[in-house]
Amino acid sequence: MAVRVRLLIRHGDKSIESSALVNSRYETETPQLLIPIPVAEKLGLWPPIKAFEETYDTAGGPTRVWIYPKKAFTRIVGEKIESKDVLKDIVISPIEDELLISDKLAGELEIVVEDFGKGLWRLRGEKELRETERPQRWKS
Repeated sequence: MAVRVRLLIRHGDKSIESSALVNSRYETETPQLLIPIPVAEKLGLWPPIKAFEETYDTAGGPTRVWIYPKKAFTRIVGEKIESKDVLKDIVISPIEDELLISDKLAGELEIVVEDFGKGLWRLRGEKELRETERPQRWKS
């Protein structure tokens, strides 16, 4: 099992809700949310304009991505929960079909994983354990 949380992502006057995978192996210098192209389209970020292109090493090998630094706000939403808003980088991937939360973004959102195997998590300072969200796939 894995830990997924429900996010609200806002860019300008556009927003989208989706589950996102907390990925401790997605190590970054800044808070980053990796999104598939269909999500970028809904947020008005595709095709990439004023984004810079970079190559990321992934489990499947190197891949090209487009990065918008400090481009959108994100918060965790759900039943009886809402985290603080976090300004983060948006990274657009042509191969991923799920949103991925970087290690730094997980920290900024105050996500505490209690058990990856059981999909249990909470927000820092909370006692209530929460269950993982279902995966939400975005295909082109």
